[in-house]
Amino acid sequence: MVLKQHQEKPTVVQVSVSSSPLTISLLHQGKQTLKDWLNQLAQRIIEGTCITKSEALTLTEIEGQENILLLCEAADYIRHACCGTTVDLCSIVNVKSGNCSEDCSFCSQSAHHQGEDSPIYGLKSSEEILDRAKSAAAAGAKRFCLVSQGRGSKYQGANSKEFEQILETVQLITTETNIKPCCALGEITLEQARSLRAAGVTRYNHNLEASENFYPKIVSSHSWRDRVKTVKNLKEAGIQSCTGGILGMGETWEDRIDLAFALRELEVESVPINLFNPRKGTPLGERSPLKPFEALKAISIFRFILPQQILRYAGGRETTMGELQSLGLKAGINAMLIGHYLTTLGQLPEQDIAMVESLGLQGGEAPIPGEYQTQSQEIKTRRYLKTTPDLRCLLPMNFSGQ
Repeated sequence: MVLKQHQEKPTVVQVSVSSSPLTISLLHQGKQTLKDWLNQLAQRIIEGTCITKSEALTLTEIEGQENILLLCEAADYIRHACCGTTVDLCSIVNVKSGNCSEDCSFCSQSAHHQGEDSPIYGLKSSEEILDRAKSAAAAGAKRFCLVSQGRGSKYQGANSKEFEQILETVQLITTETNIKPCCALGEITLEQARSLRAAGVTRYNHNLEASENFYPKIVSSHSWRDRVKTVKNLKEAGIQSCTGGILGMGETWEDRIDLAFALRELEVESVPINLFNPRKGTPLGERSPLKPFEALKAISIFRFILPQQILRYAGGRETTMGELQSLGLKAGINAMLIGHYLTTLGQLPEQDIAMVESLGLQGGEAPIPGEYQTQSQEIKTRRYLKTTPDLRCLLPMNFSGQ
């Protein structure tokens, strides 16, 4: 059932949520529109009340461009109140590529189904990685992530020298640049996490990729719980977790909600939202990307569930969003990966920064949960109303897509 704005008719909308119906009084002779209800829900979240799973599932029933834009506006209100106007900018480098031992269905680096666009090379030199870090800093990135294929266990035993090189590279970046080094080396032990923290790593990327229910459909070489264990190791070692997933691999809306709630339970600081970008040669290579408004709806709902987390535009945004990329930044996003990705090209960093600034936002380092300075709600509301545009004005002329 679709929740719709309506001025004339009935006062109650019945929405089926899981096995039990949820009844919400949305429309009552113009006294409560969909916009009113969304704003009330957003206000409650801003004041510190967590959204329930039933409420989140109800949000997934919102359809139609006009109504999804209302959802985006409410999510943007939450972002503004809970996170401010800084957009966190980061960049990555693929330090070791291809021939990965894992069988992730979406990834072109897997040795099980080597994708057509995946380069294969060993660990880059510290000097080359440092040069890339300097370039990222010059482009405006505040963080720089060293990403490697496979599990972190590949850096144990005979390959422990490579792990030592990564630690040395992190120290080099910390010493010679003002950019903060992050890592994404796959599953790691608590001991490895502590070594990375001692070297200067304060944030580590390790995505859950999908809900626990959907995960076995895309990966069989390691479990969802294995990934959760790494996130917990990071927490224990004092490293912030940059943990999210991929939207558009065939999962249901409930799978997406379950992923967001799992991230909330793990108390991750940063959440990369990757929008599925099919790669030739992989099991999911023929699957179509999400439509842009479905992606916007998902991003907005993630913000309702994760009001204080850094929500990061990551891989696939150019392919999925096209001309609507800027709308993501008014739907709850407050971070961006700028520059190129692991095996695909991104747009120029200066284009991303110009897009951010055109929306009255600024690039920098966004606050993690609990860091944003508390202001009176009156001040936050006034600033929000002054700076936020009518989101319809961000649509390209004659836009008719979904």
